[in-house]
Amino acid sequence: MDGEAKAVEVRPRETAMECAEIPGTSLQVSRVTIGTWAIGGWMWGGTDEAESIKTIRGAIEHGVTVVDTAPVYGFGRSEEIVGKALAEGGLRSRVLIATKAGLEWQGERVFRDATRARIFWEVKQSLRRLRTDYIDIYQVHWPDPLVTIEETAEAMRELFEQGTIRAIGVSNFSTEQMERFRRIAPLHVLQSPYNLFERGIESDVLPYCLENNIATFGYGALCRGLLSGRMRPDSKFDGDDLRRKDPKFQTPRFAQYLTAVERLDQVAQQRFGKRVIHLAIRWMLDQGITTALWGARNPAQLLPVDDVSGWQLDTSAKAEIDRILRETITDPIGPEFMAPPARYVAPK
Repeated sequence: MDGEAKAVEVRPRETAMECAEIPGTSLQVSRVTIGTWAIGGWMWGGTDEAESIKTIRGAIEHGVTVVDTAPVYGFGRSEEIVGKALAEGGLRSRVLIATKAGLEWQGERVFRDATRARIFWEVKQSLRRLRTDYIDIYQVHWPDPLVTIEETAEAMRELFEQGTIRAIGVSNFSTEQMERFRRIAPLHVLQSPYNLFERGIESDVLPYCLENNIATFGYGALCRGLLSGRMRPDSKFDGDDLRRKDPKFQTPRFAQYLTAVERLDQVAQQRFGKRVIHLAIRWMLDQGITTALWGARNPAQLLPVDDVSGWQLDTSAKAEIDRILRETITDPIGPEFMAPPARYVAPK
């Protein structure tokens, strides 16, 4: 690092951020986490380092105590920006870093690789980019169909026992895969897509985690911006923006989702004096999610965070939300399009 690290003043907010514990650890997390996929730039139309650093530090001002990243976000770029924002701001001791392992890339082609060798190689690279000597929450990004769950779990357990990582997580795992993993290593965190429009984990994964004291990180909380309330029928997405391939943003589904957002926003305003962006996050937390991942690329996108805490949805509001979703979205679809493929293995 050039020169001495300069501490950044973090001002307290009027609205206290809600917090929760990660069972089986000494870690406590804010119930809103900043997600940094977009900050990495890849699949989001590029990145602005200075603006990204302001955004990460701004999240901490809003009471966020967890930064979630991954090597594949910008092919190391997101981790580098997170590391610079925290180290040069003197903020590392205030924040938990959650990152991941288990994906490799060739150019811009991404494949799953959760071998022991890959995980041990990746953790060294992540520590370097993040400018730290430990990772608070280390997550297997995707299950690898070409590697046994047991091999992956053993590698994560070894890192945990070494003290290199403080909590073990998995992402996009099924209940069966988590069960196998837990026979080999402790499992503290499950990260999965979850939002008002993508509720697949409600039938099994979320109940399993609640029953077994596994903290849940819900990613895609605003569904790639759909639940921000800023999308319009003529919204355009340029370059490598993944929303150009997202079925939710294609005709005729896009119109259905926008109609749902409009009606949800009316409920938020009339019942709670909030907007749909607040409603979407509050709903996740009230469903039992430990922390919702909030993607932001500039400090202004963090302003609504303060209005998420300190209130709850009652039973009648939840029922009205479900009714709106049934009436407006006749052809729902999940986030499956984002799943990376397994590695290609040449036949012998």
